[in-house]
Amino acid sequence: MFDLSSWDFTAILAMMLPFILVGFAAQMIDGALGMAFGIINNTLLVVFLGVPPALASASVHAVETLTTAASGVSHILHRNVDWRLFRRLVIPGVLGGILGAYVLSTINASVARPFVMAYLAAIGLYLLSRAYRGKVHPREPKIIEPLGFAGGFLDAAGGGGWGPVVTSNLLVQGAPPRTTIGTVNTSEFFLTSTISITFITTMGWKAFTLQTLGLLIGGLLAAPFGAVIAKRVPTRPLMGLIGTLLTATSAYSVWAALA
Repeated sequence: MFDLSSWDFTAILAMMLPFILVGFAAQMIDGALGMAFGIINNTLLVVFLGVPPALASASVHAVETLTTAASGVSHILHRNVDWRLFRRLVIPGVLGGILGAYVLSTINASVARPFVMAYLAAIGLYLLSRAYRGKVHPREPKIIEPLGFAGGFLDAAGGGGWGPVVTSNLLVQGAPPRTTIGTVNTSEFFLTSTISITFITTMGWKAFTLQTLGLLIGGLLAAPFGAVIAKRVPTRPLMGLIGTLLTATSAYSVWAALA
């Protein structure tokens, strides 16, 4: 049996608190805007909390499996999911994720990351212009399956990108932000689970640390609120927020890759 009397729970909580706050903030943004959980967590963990990059990446991928499940359930309960779009996204996304994981194990896919991020920064600026130049008219998106495949591939091979790639490109095609965000978040669970199974198989259980537990607690606490924000914020401000976040995070990633 474990001797719980020897555990210093106050010290453990103090150690976990920064990671709980990081996980909460990242999941709140991801659940509301459909992107950036991985980018925000990795940036804050590595740059501000001094976590080694490999451990940060392992922790984030392990946590995302459960936070995307919680976020997906919340979006389903708030009726933010377009099930026809979900069916067209999830299978190509999983197939792209499997291929991306294989490519990552044989080829250095990070070379293409600055170009992908530059493209996403341009998409972010376009979404900002759409949000602030006038009324946003929803349209039925035409390119879905190839987009899901590309998003899954880049998420696995490039260390993240499902939300930024899929959400932003669906919005560019005219899809309504609320159901786009809910659908992309819900389908991400299946993609992340597929990638994480491979990840745990190759790395073992070293990703599960107190940092991981802190991110998980914070992410699970925030998951219900993101769906509420996506449901209640009007289309133009929501698109403006997405454009701002996408432009800022993509521009930072380009700078970090080239520095």
